Parts: sequence; C-alpha cells; structure tokens
Amino acid sequence: MFNFLLDATQNPGMGLGGFALTLVAFGLVFYFLILRPQKKRDQEATDMRNSLAVGDEVTTIGGIIGKVISIKEETFVLETTKDKTKIRFLKGAVRSIDVKIADVVAQTAEKTETEAPEQK
Repeated sequence: MFNFLLDATQNPGMGLGGFALTLVAFGLVFYFLILRPQKKRDQEATDMRNSLAVGDEVTTIGGIIGKVISIKEETFVLETTKDKTKIRFLKGAVRSIDVKIADVVAQTAEKTETEAPEQK
C-alpha cells in the first residue's frame, strides 16, 4: 500500500546534479531572454545620444521637441518654439532623434545633383 513512499525515499529523483543542471538552464534562459536584449538596447541608446549633432531635432523623455543648438560633454541646449526658448538638458534626457541634420544635408545634396543635369 505505501510502496510509493518507500520508492521515493530510495530514489530521490534528479539529485544534486540534476538540480544544478536545471539551475544553469534557468540562468541561461534568463540571460538570453532578459539581460542580453536589455544590454543591446542600452548600447543603442548610448550610441544614439553620442551621435547627437547641432541642428538635430530631438524629443526628450519629458516630451519636449526642439532643435539642438549647442552640445557640451554631458549636456546640450535645445531651442523650442518660434520664440527661440532655450533649455539645457542632460544627454540622457534624449528619447529619440527625430530629424538628423546629416540626413537632411545628404538629401538636399542628392536633390541638387539630380536637378543640375536636367537644367543643361
């Protein structure tokens, strides 16, 4: 009748080796599903903030949209509205770069190159 109790005490199942293997497996899953992607997102955000240039239009984490008019080591000055209100922020406050000035310059250069031969 109580043979299952006797079997459970004589054969404890996985044992210490099986437990350690399960623990390592959970650690690997945790690393690949949570830590690694977060580290990648953090690196992309750092790269984006380091690529900030004068003339870029950005959105801050507070929702303020404006144009970068000067950059120092860890801060930048943002010009908002047509009244030219200037606010200084930490680079960490940038949520996204909406318009990169380098992209705008490249697009206008391409446009002038394609229009120039047509005029001849």
